[in-house]
Amino acid sequence: MTDAGLLALQQQVLWAALALGIAFGAIAQRTQFCTMGAVADVVNIGDWSRMRMWALAMGVAMLGFNAMVALGWVKAADTVYAAPELLWLSQAVGGLMFGFGMVLASGCGSKALVRIGGGNLKALVVFLVLGFSAFATLRGVTAVLRVNTLDRVQWALPGGQDLPTLLVGLGGTPGQRALLLGGLIGGALVVWALARREGRHADVLLGGLGIGALVVGAWWVSGVLGHVAEHPQTLEEAFLATNSQRMESFSFVAPVAYVLDGLIFYSDASKRLTQGMVLVVGVVIGSALVAVAGRSFRWEGFRGVEDTANHLVGAALMGVGGVTAVGCTVGQGLSGLSTLSLGSFIAVAGIVVGAVAALRWQVWRLERMA
Repeated sequence: MTDAGLLALQQQVLWAALALGIAFGAIAQRTQFCTMGAVADVVNIGDWSRMRMWALAMGVAMLGFNAMVALGWVKAADTVYAAPELLWLSQAVGGLMFGFGMVLASGCGSKALVRIGGGNLKALVVFLVLGFSAFATLRGVTAVLRVNTLDRVQWALPGGQDLPTLLVGLGGTPGQRALLLGGLIGGALVVWALARREGRHADVLLGGLGIGALVVGAWWVSGVLGHVAEHPQTLEEAFLATNSQRMESFSFVAPVAYVLDGLIFYSDASKRLTQGMVLVVGVVIGSALVAVAGRSFRWEGFRGVEDTANHLVGAALMGVGGVTAVGCTVGQGLSGLSTLSLGSFIAVAGIVVGAVAALRWQVWRLERMA
């Protein structure tokens, strides 16, 4: 492939990512897709509708990704989620931090982007603080702390940490195991999500099927469309327009940090637009389009000092926790889980536990004040 062909292909990847991001933002705005909201609905009012939406998106993402593995299109080993080093403590602690923080900040990173599109200025502050704290945890002061403490506690596995690689005892090829396990786990999630009438509501179906399919679509764009078997400059395998140099799908912690980095150092020729950054921008655009079309766009600010403090602390916890856990409710909860990564299951469990703890803490504070 020539340099000109490589540049053209990279542009195709970025335009496809923008389209996927816009679709994600539009669907999330229309259906109120939100992991924090799903957990809060269950804990506070016993409503499982949005939890079934999240589970449906998980199931669809698992089925789609592992079908592509079985077809030989992609490999879990080419993602950041299936590395042989299982950072179980980082993912557990980071997940707890992220889950607690997203409750304080009124939603996770993806929800903040959707709310920005709807005119929420609080979400804009969350976006800025999350991005700053995430970048510090990628390369700054909290990165040093993370690497020298939590990341030191890990299990070195003989192969990748995705279940099809770990469970070699099942027999068959890795692709066959991926199809089996992805079908069983993903299928079970889909069946559970649709088992009750609340899971078959139009918004639940749109949110679950739509978001899950978009995660698969992003994997295809990065792992198939953007895959180059031999880069003309390095003569090595490459995945175009990704920050990790690996195959990527939706995630909203590190990419937010890279968006801020790109804006601050825009004149630096070494900075380049990536799929993750474009997905972030696309979500805001898609959300804004639906909000304006549905006449739900309105400016919203902080209610007071306590509200401001909660969002600042929550955003910082999400930035630090999301990088430490190697993802957020979408990065680990959908993209990571679709690869059947053991670390993703640990991170998601931590996120849910952290969110429940924060919700219980809020109720305790309200009761104490009353």
